[in-house]
Amino acid sequence: MPEKSSVFDMIGPVMIGPSSSHTAGVVRIARAAIRILGAVPDEAEIIFYNSFARTYEGHGSDRAILAGLMDFETDDKRIKQAIEIAAEKGLKYHFKSVGNASTLHPNSIRLKLKKGNEEVEVLGESKGGGVINIAEVNGFRANFNASLHTIIILADDVKGSIAFVADVLAHDDCNIATMSVSRKGKRDLACQVIEIDSPVKPVTFEYLKSLSWIKEVKSIPQI
Repeated sequence: MPEKSSVFDMIGPVMIGPSSSHTAGVVRIARAAIRILGAVPDEAEIIFYNSFARTYEGHGSDRAILAGLMDFETDDKRIKQAIEIAAEKGLKYHFKSVGNASTLHPNSIRLKLKKGNEEVEVLGESKGGGVINIAEVNGFRANFNASLHTIIILADDVKGSIAFVADVLAHDDCNIATMSVSRKGKRDLACQVIEIDSPVKPVTFEYLKSLSWIKEVKSIPQI
């Protein structure tokens, strides 16, 4: 069954820039990525793929991605000066372009971010109208759009873990909208990506982090 379009998909967000795909979507990808990292990065490697690789400078995606990495919103007037502001703030970054990545969405960006000892790699897709898809996080399939609260759990692939996490969230009165799981192999590390209608309570978040078989828990708010 095809996905339904919303009014937001058709008219797009309030934004700065000539194109929602090349500006608003790009800002949102970066803002999602820094929340996965947990901070505004010190360093960033930014890889534009396919149509983005050919047009990112002319359409302002270079400014938009830097603006998002500094946590500017899509309608922030500072987006136009993002390159200059990034230099003032000491954000180290490097752009790369790959013009023919046939397995990736036409408007794809890979971000490799560092903050101190923390690192994250995120693959995002700009779908148009400011709508995004975070396709991968650290090599695991993710597929969330950051329009809902999202929990990312990296854990050992143990029997019953999916049902257990779902039960914990249900007791926190969190309604699960979507859940996806990918793993490196049987009984290896697995990644659960759970979109929920409301944020988890701090005590629930800390409880999940305390479990011995859960390696990492990240909470990404609506963007």
